[in-house]
Amino acid sequence: MHGRYEIPLEDIVIDPLAMTVGADPQAVNVTLETISRIRETYGLNMTLGASNTSFGLPGRHTLNAAFLVAASYAGLTSAIMDARTAQTVAACRAADLLFGRDEWGGNWIAAHRAAQAATA
Repeated sequence: MHGRYEIPLEDIVIDPLAMTVGADPQAVNVTLETISRIRETYGLNMTLGASNTSFGLPGRHTLNAAFLVAASYAGLTSAIMDARTAQTVAACRAADLLFGRDEWGGNWIAAHRAAQAATA
């Protein structure tokens, strides 16, 4: 429990607000640093609109996928994203595997097998 309202810290989810790199070349770096500091200092869960970072730019799915991997590493715990975009979903699964959140790669392998079965 924390503070006078006794809300458990794990029940708090904040949005550190992602800004577009098209308007500020340092926007993503600031967002990643903010995520990292929130995670290290408070241990809070975070969510944000991942596609905000690519707003107004071409190749948004590629940018969003790259951002989500970096944000995951920085400590982002959830994202508002387009789960219909295979590239973005695959990048998130890869990050889970590479950062040790998919121990032994069970989810990664299952997704790969499902994709193979769907094309067979």
